Formats: sequence, C-alpha cells, structure tokens
Amino acid sequence: LSKFVRVSKNIGSSMKSVGEVMAIGRKFEEAFQKALRMVDGNVNGFDPDLYTVDEDVLKEPTDKRMFVLAAALQAGYTIDALYNLTKIDRWFLQKMKNIIDLNTEMKRIGNNLPTIVLSQAKRIGFSDKQIANCIKSTELAVRNQREENNVLPFVKQIDTVAGEWPASTNYLYLTYNASSHDIEFPEQHTMVIGSGVYRIGSSVEFDWCAVGCLRELRNLGKQTIMVNYN
Repeated sequence: LSKFVRVSKNIGSSMKSVGEVMAIGRKFEEAFQKALRMVDGNVNGFDPDLYTVDEDVLKEPTDKRMFVLAAALQAGYTIDALYNLTKIDRWFLQKMKNIIDLNTEMKRIGNNLPTIVLSQAKRIGFSDKQIANCIKSTELAVRNQREENNVLPFVKQIDTVAGEWPASTNYLYLTYNASSHDIEFPEQHTMVIGSGVYRIGSSVEFDWCAVGCLRELRNLGKQTIMVNYN
C-alpha cells in the first residue's frame, strides 16, 4: 500500500491488493512465515522487533498489523487479550504465539544454539537469516551449522488431482517437516531463480522471463528446475 499516496492503510471490504503470495508448508507457522517473506523482501518473517505495541493498530486491520501483533506477543499479551483486541481466531493467535515463543527462546540461548532447537526453528518456518538475527550470528554460520548437523529440507510434491490419478505436474516445495523426498534429482539440472517478491507491475513480467528462460534451456537439451520462495 505504500505505493499509493493518500490511501488509507485500513483494510476493509474494498480491494486494495498490490501483490499476492502463495506460501506452501506442512504447518501453519511455516507457511505464514514464508508468506511474510514473499510480501516484502525486507521482512525476515514474523518479526516482533519491527514495530512497537499499539492497541489502536491492533483493533483496526492494516497491512502492518501482524507485526504489531508480533510485538504484543513478545510483550506478554495473552491470547484472550489479543482476541478481544483483534477478533482474530484464537487458533491463529496460538500458532503465531508458537513462533514468538521460539524466537524469544533463541534470543535467550544466544550463539550456542542446540541442534534440536535449530531443527525446531526450521520446522516452523524460520529462515537462516532470521535465526541469525535472533542469536546475533550470521546467516552463513547458521547455514553451516545446519549442514554439519544434517538439518536439511526435503522436496515434497503437491497432488493437484487429489489422488484420482497419478499427478504429472511437478508443483514442488521445500519443507523441514518431512523425512523423505517425493522426487529425487539424480541427474544434473540447470537452476533458474524465480522472480522473488511479488509486486504489481513486476510479477507477471518476471514470471514470463523465467518461463522463457526455462523453455530455451529445454530447447538446448537441458533439464531445468525453477526455485522461488517455496
């Protein structure tokens, strides 16, 4: 909404969409944090340190309310208190609280993060950069710790035909909430990086660039895979 001047940030029944996300995960927390990273390239996830608590903001839906909600959870607001302010279903509030509770725990532990906590963070959608910010480390150090301790994602496939017949389309996503791959990639592939954060005026054009690149690589006899936020 920051693209538009003199436009109210309050969200109501009128359409104000300036982009879209499609986050896929096996837990709500995982998909939610993926979605937040897709909305804005400057956001690492459900970050409680971006905004301060403001109950007036909590009462009115805006494009930034979820981050004020994160700050409120970190400040100790109860699920019932937040429900009374936001009218967001308690189920969702509890899932958001799970993220903030682990965020707080990682801040308390600091740089010597146990593998079990690192694995738990990845399962509820924390990125390496997000974890690094919590423990005052670097994204590369967190990545190295993950790889050394075999905390790695698995490739899962979305069944687009609900099991009626074998799915032939490879709609794939990465998740840490699994123990095996749905699809293996034993042969060499050429990776095409997707368009990233979606914005009006960029998403369709960048997607078409990526698809055009994939088609040309296939014409050259290359096997391809496109990677985006999921």
